[in-house]
Amino acid sequence: MKNYKIFGLGLWLTVAIACDKKLDVKPAQDISSDVALSTPENIQNVLVGTYQRAGRSDSYGGRLQLLGDLYGASNQISWIGTFQQPREVFNKALLANNSFVSGYWLNAYALINMANLIIDHIHVVEDADEQARILGEAKFLRALTYFDLVRFFGLPYEAGQPNDQLGVPLMLQGVLDYSGDLTIARSTVGEVYEQVIADLNEAYDSLPEENDVFADKYAAKALLARVYLQQGNYAEARDAADDVIENSGRSLTGSFAGAFNNDENSAEDLFAIQVTSQDGTNQLIIHYADQDHGGRAGDVVVEDEYLALFDSGSDVRASFFYESADNGERLTSKYTNQFGNISVIRLAEMYLIRAESNFRLGTAVGASPVADINEVRRRSNASQKLVVTLNDILLERELELAFEGFLIHDVKRLRRAITITENQGQTTLEYDSGRLIYPIPERETDVNPLLVQNDYYQAN
Repeated sequence: MKNYKIFGLGLWLTVAIACDKKLDVKPAQDISSDVALSTPENIQNVLVGTYQRAGRSDSYGGRLQLLGDLYGASNQISWIGTFQQPREVFNKALLANNSFVSGYWLNAYALINMANLIIDHIHVVEDADEQARILGEAKFLRALTYFDLVRFFGLPYEAGQPNDQLGVPLMLQGVLDYSGDLTIARSTVGEVYEQVIADLNEAYDSLPEENDVFADKYAAKALLARVYLQQGNYAEARDAADDVIENSGRSLTGSFAGAFNNDENSAEDLFAIQVTSQDGTNQLIIHYADQDHGGRAGDVVVEDEYLALFDSGSDVRASFFYESADNGERLTSKYTNQFGNISVIRLAEMYLIRAESNFRLGTAVGASPVADINEVRRRSNASQKLVVTLNDILLERELELAFEGFLIHDVKRLRRAITITENQGQTTLEYDSGRLIYPIPERETDVNPLLVQNDYYQAN
């Protein structure tokens, strides 16, 4: 009898069995595969284990967002921590054995395999509504994971191009028997995006409008808006964001501070990782906060250049910082509750996507771009604008979404260059530089001859 311990692409996972409203996952247990995948109750338990995987420190428990901002940073923030792995990311000088990167890859494919097993065995769930919900959640989690994998490990998506540059391996069936040939090649960036969009559309059709703290149909549509924006498909991004704004029932929190450090999901959370004092991890606290707030002292400091982006002292976001009690450095106040949930998708992003997409298309679906920008600015007591330019809208993304993992992805989709200081001089990296994508983990290329390393790391 096989044990339910999944091996693949050099990874393993163990499914945890538990479920409550805060995703209170008990310690992992080995159970036989015929039990784990044989009843509706156990399929649901595997699904909860998949959410638990998503919330691990390597992924949406904080490191993914942290590294996304360090990778895209030039002068807004600095890494002053002692950990070498994030320093390599901040310096855009990664080694192929970076353990933060390899840990993310391994955890991501563990999650994908769990989602695949749920999808493969969904017929076990006989109730039609339950089957649709579970299938939708599994496809949402698989899409979320593949979207970020391809953005970090593949060259940027190029609108109007074939996008046949190497992405990541697409594994769409669960694996339990590891006695056969498990080598797999990388799919193209275009193929991965196609699969992500297909999964999210199916998730949107399958999921209920409300689903407690788990993914619902508007979490899927919000992620679709993010994906379409990354592609430069502004019409679809606009319409998806508009659907979420108008129909999800979410609303912006009454204050900017109200969107962060919450023990429960806020009014604007579309999808959040659940953290409690018993379960879950918030690595954003670990690296962004001082010791008084549960962190390491403040590994990531906010520089004056970021504050200079604000045009008004009345904007509360311009003062949403505090001085570290450990080293006196300026730290963001977005992460001060070590047991607070981690927002992965929130409504403010949808307003920004709709505003940008409408502006680029010369439309006003749902609202005009200036109205949407002012809606976001109003709750931060920022001055209201009479007109907006594209640069105004893009700046608003930096002011609103800073320190939430968006920076490197906006650099790439906007084709911006990053200037860094190294070897006592200035180096400019273009948006599609090989230094701005992760290396395929060395341990993976060692065991899978079909897994081609990214060009920059082959040459270095």
